[in-house]
Amino acid sequence: MSTSTSSSSTTDLSVDGPPDTGADLDLLEVGRIGRPHGVRGEVMVSLSSDRTERLASGSRLLCRGEWLTVVSAIPHTNRWRVRFEGVSDRSAAERLTSAPLLAEPLDDPDALWVHELIGASVVDAGGTDRGRCVSVVQNPAADLLELESGALVPVTFVTSIDQGVVRIDPPAGLFELFEPDT
Repeated sequence: MSTSTSSSSTTDLSVDGPPDTGADLDLLEVGRIGRPHGVRGEVMVSLSSDRTERLASGSRLLCRGEWLTVVSAIPHTNRWRVRFEGVSDRSAAERLTSAPLLAEPLDDPDALWVHELIGASVVDAGGTDRGRCVSVVQNPAADLLELESGALVPVTFVTSIDQGVVRIDPPAGLFELFEPDT
């Protein structure tokens, strides 16, 4: 695959294998490209997970229907300075600005995926239904499940996820502020 623009520079984004735009794959957004960095085609990337292996040399990420291969990635003030194969100048890097980066889910049985948490029913160890998860809030200590009631549950208390049900084992008193007075 290759892309070309109306400018005089052409960026070849070819990869080995059959042409695949990712339409038939179950891909997750794993990051977003920010601004270009320098004049040699590097871009700043913000990851949306803590899985830095997504940016390992040789990793493939889907960007606007084209597969990009990571050449190098260097941590840079809470983001990553990344060079992709075939993106060799600032003009090519500018065309990637604000683009989401997609990848196949990692095969990790211990991983919690946001798309599996949002909308799931949350049940505690005693069998009490605590409501649905409406969002996952990033927090330095641990991400938090935000429930319909407004309760925030650290993901460290999640014990399992199965068929749309998130099971948790929270400490006593976690939900007291969100329970009606009796």
